[in-house]
Parts: sequence; structure tokens; C-alpha cells
Amino acid sequence: MSLLNPMLGSRIKIEISGRFLPIRGTLIDIGTDIIVVNNGTQYLYLPVLHIQKLEPDDSLETIAAAGGDQEQMFDHTDISYRKILMNAKGIFTEVGITGFQSLHGYITSIMNDYFVFFSPVYRTVYVSLQHVKLIIPYAPNRTPYYLSRERFPLQPPGITLARTFDQQMKKLEGELIALDLGESPSKIGLLKSVDNRLVELVGANGQHLYMHGEHVKTIHVP
Repeated sequence: MSLLNPMLGSRIKIEISGRFLPIRGTLIDIGTDIIVVNNGTQYLYLPVLHIQKLEPDDSLETIAAAGGDQEQMFDHTDISYRKILMNAKGIFTEVGITGFQSLHGYITSIMNDYFVFFSPVYRTVYVSLQHVKLIIPYAPNRTPYYLSRERFPLQPPGITLARTFDQQMKKLEGELIALDLGESPSKIGLLKSVDNRLVELVGANGQHLYMHGEHVKTIHVP
């Protein structure tokens, strides 16, 4: 990642896979598999896996001075994607999945290749690590939708977790689930089977849908 060192402190423009608008801001720090950008009001943590293009931003668009009204919340010493996730546990966080899908809530558990996210809208969501586009932590006094903290059980009872995303999907066989936050009606249905990473879903009309687990971004039980 030393290739990016000359750009530290500079304004950059980043195109992220699955996002429709480029991200603009100041490059604050570089980790082993993640970079930190400040857009003037927020610190954005971007896994490098999804960076399609990064270049100097020579546009005339004005960006506020780095930092804005939010302090840097995490220690950036030897930062990595997993370390940022660990630091974000229990903190109100926004997790970007696609250009038009974000989760707002709390990371509660981090497993081998996925983490568990509690959202006031979707409740418990299992999120594949490889599909996260950005992580934005909020100030300690903030809560999603300004709801009271009592509305958020940071360790929901009765949930046993598998080590991997595939194994967790397997545990949900026979459940009515929504994949990828239900972005398409075809991704909501009965999880019939998970076999060798191939997922079989039965839709409301009884039609069977098959997809490879590699493409599943999130799972939750409505």
C-alpha cells in the first residue's frame, strides 16, 4: 500500500464498485487492506478490495477542512479492515453495502468471514465481509434515528453463530429469509437448501431460485 503514501493529506476521488457516485475527500491514512478518507464531516473507512479507481481530485467542488465537527474515533496505528470492525463494535455505525443500500445500527459479533449487525429496521443481519464497501462510525452520543439506547440489545439473546458465512446460511435452512436486504422480490423466500455454496430459495409463487453463495451480501430473517 506504500504506492499511495505520496497522496496522504491530498484531496482524492474514489470510484467504488457498486456505488453510483464517486467519494471525494482527504486521504487521511492507509492500512494493510483499508484506507481512511475524511469528506469534511465524516471519517470513511474503505476496504481496498472495492476500489475501482483512485485519483487526485482536481474538481472545483469545495470540501470542508478534514475533521469537520467529528473527531477521529479510532486509533489508526497499524490499521486493518478487521481491526476497524473490532473498534466499531458497540458504536453506532453505518455500513455501506451498495450505492443505494446502507445499514444503520451496531456491529455485535465478528466471525471468520462475516459479522453480525443489529439494525432497528432489519433487526439481526448477517453481513459478508467481502461485500462491505464502506464503514462510517458516528459520535458516541448518536443513535440510529435518534431512538433511545434501550431499543438496541447489543447482544440479542438466543442466537448461536457459526464460524463462516456459508455455515451460518446452512443453519437457516427452513427459515423465511431475505437476501441482500430484500433488494429484489426474488431474493425473499424460504431457504430450502445450501449445498456446496449453492443456495436454493423458494419464492412466494413457489418458483425455485438458485444462486452462488459468493454473491450473497447479507442475510436476515424478516
